[in-house]
Amino acid sequence: MPLDPQREPTQATGSALPGLPLDDVEQLRARLRGGLVRPGDADYEESCRVYNAMIHKHPALIVRCADVADVIAAVAFAREHRLTLAVRGGGHNGGGLGTCDNGLVIDLSRMRGVRVDPSARTVRVAGGSVWGDVDHAAHAFGLAVPSGIISTTGVGGLTLGGGLGHLTRRFGLTIDSLLAVDMVLADGRFVTASAEDHPDLFWAVRGGGGNFGVVTSFLFRGHPVSTILGGPTLWPLERAEEVMRWYREFIPSAPETLNGFFAFLVVPPGPPFPASLHLKKMCAVVWCYTGEPALADALFEPVRAMAPALFGVQAMPFPALQSAFDALYPPGLQWYWRADFVRELGDEAISRHVAFAHRLPTMLSTMHLYPIDGAAHRVAPGDTAFSFRDARWAEVIVGVDPAPDKARDITAWTKDYWAALHPYSAGGAYVNFMMDEGQERVQATYRGNYERLVEVKERYDPDNLFHVNQNIRPGAGKPLHH
Repeated sequence: MPLDPQREPTQATGSALPGLPLDDVEQLRARLRGGLVRPGDADYEESCRVYNAMIHKHPALIVRCADVADVIAAVAFAREHRLTLAVRGGGHNGGGLGTCDNGLVIDLSRMRGVRVDPSARTVRVAGGSVWGDVDHAAHAFGLAVPSGIISTTGVGGLTLGGGLGHLTRRFGLTIDSLLAVDMVLADGRFVTASAEDHPDLFWAVRGGGGNFGVVTSFLFRGHPVSTILGGPTLWPLERAEEVMRWYREFIPSAPETLNGFFAFLVVPPGPPFPASLHLKKMCAVVWCYTGEPALADALFEPVRAMAPALFGVQAMPFPALQSAFDALYPPGLQWYWRADFVRELGDEAISRHVAFAHRLPTMLSTMHLYPIDGAAHRVAPGDTAFSFRDARWAEVIVGVDPAPDKARDITAWTKDYWAALHPYSAGGAYVNFMMDEGQERVQATYRGNYERLVEVKERYDPDNLFHVNQNIRPGAGKPLHH
């Protein structure tokens, strides 16, 4: 019997949950090496929390998986009892798609671990790891895996959506360094997907999100990255139009060893920023240069010529740049996201961007433009599920604040900003930057790859057990677990 989605789960630990015999729940608990958390347990409320404090959901069961056997048991239980199933890695998902109401959450956060093979330059990562785990382990061998910009982000969610960050122009998306995944499928099978084994599944997980199973292990190609030149350059907001016009020309023509994402921000009131800039609304580019140090001065000369108010670029270990924003964005903030892919950054679009930058509603709210070119453009749109290889930037607008009473303001600003810029976009959005926005947005994001994704979905998850995600729905007439 499925749980009634309109009913609240019981708070009594010693009684059966709605629609679930207590004996069955206890049998599941006995099979697990990890733990099982239920409503009424002392750690239940803490276990429900995710990175985005705007998300408040209450699962009937949370399985804290210790190993692959626990994942297999949890998937089987959800399938047999027709429960809504969500999978949580790092928990950063903006739309809260790593949790659910009244269903079962597979929490992978105890399945953390990284093994680096320095001779093969490969990095094997357990499914519950965060990128800080990878950065720490790989850096010891002078290696890095392309990822995002915050080291507390889960490896699983970021990778399965594509993976954009500081190394995109040099080494491509995260999925472009993915060699294989181990997965538990909806029917309980454990498979390895790679270019040789289950190649259709391997194609789909490279951008198709968590639609096809639970990934318990990732195998990545590592790249030689150790000390980099990185950090921000800041300009007054009054110069934002000038800086954005310069930036749109400079980045596509720069060597692929240089990455820089554009941002609007309010300067945090603390080091490394000088007191004269604290709490000012500004525009910035955050740089990451992985090339020859001897070439850096000439490469950054055009940046210095733009006379930034702060030139914060310096030599640092790559993990230092990766974790630079961690303290600014801890778990528990209110977040509201909107995003689009962008091909051209025209003058009218820039004017609209700047107008909304002047209206930044809180200190932590921001807009980023992440470059998608260089190595990312050398993979064809149909080679992986991630289809927007022809985009130039991924735009993300986020309203952020710790106070719940600011949720309405940050949401309204984000929605209005997105609506003003969407007509100038390429259409779809990076799935890791999307809220729960409906099927039309999902299909717009995958474009010509969508039908192939549906075929893979029908092959590996015909009943749509894995639907708490940016969902690829099986064909018409298939039963859905909603």
